[in-house]
Amino acid sequence: MSLLHLDSSPLGNESVSRQLTARIVAAARKADPGLQVVYRDLAASAPDHLTAELLQVVKFRDLDQLSPRQRQELELTDRLVEEFLAADVVVIGAPMYNFSVPTQLKSWIDRVAQAGRTFRYTEQGPVGLAGGKRVIIASSRGGIYSTSPAADALDHQEAYLRTVLGFFGITDVTVVRAEGVAMGPGPKSAALASAQTAIDGLFLPAAV
Repeated sequence: MSLLHLDSSPLGNESVSRQLTARIVAAARKADPGLQVVYRDLAASAPDHLTAELLQVVKFRDLDQLSPRQRQELELTDRLVEEFLAADVVVIGAPMYNFSVPTQLKSWIDRVAQAGRTFRYTEQGPVGLAGGKRVIIASSRGGIYSTSPAADALDHQEAYLRTVLGFFGITDVTVVRAEGVAMGPGPKSAALASAQTAIDGLFLPAAV
């Protein structure tokens, strides 16, 4: 089995989402000692945002007379897509920044959202092409957003990721959430304990 491990927080060892992804991957390795892991630190090496120059190549696949930079960016994009499609499990570290995801993670999404690779358009509408894989989102939040409709309406982090993954045809999505981590030591400790309980149940053998 192959696993793609993505981190997007720039906070290093202080990042809650990085702590969660590390624990998730450790649990996956314990369940499958032969697990093949590909790791990308999107904060340390984020794909460039899509300028007009890059859009022509990365999204519209206009491949005539490429500049050296365009060729390099095209190669990076294809590599990111191939990594994503090859993975049986994808672990995404996704802290909430200003109600959404970090810009580094958005840049990665902009690269892997490729017509003809991860989705396609038909007369009946878009069809996802990346189904059959499992995605685990390690979600960290300073506040609490999951306990009331009013707070949940502010969530453009987990909701956005579920939408994108659904667009790619992925239906097996699990969120391991630690929220309230900026509300003091007590709430943070409780949030991490709750997340660990969820992680402990991720790779249990299926009941027969």
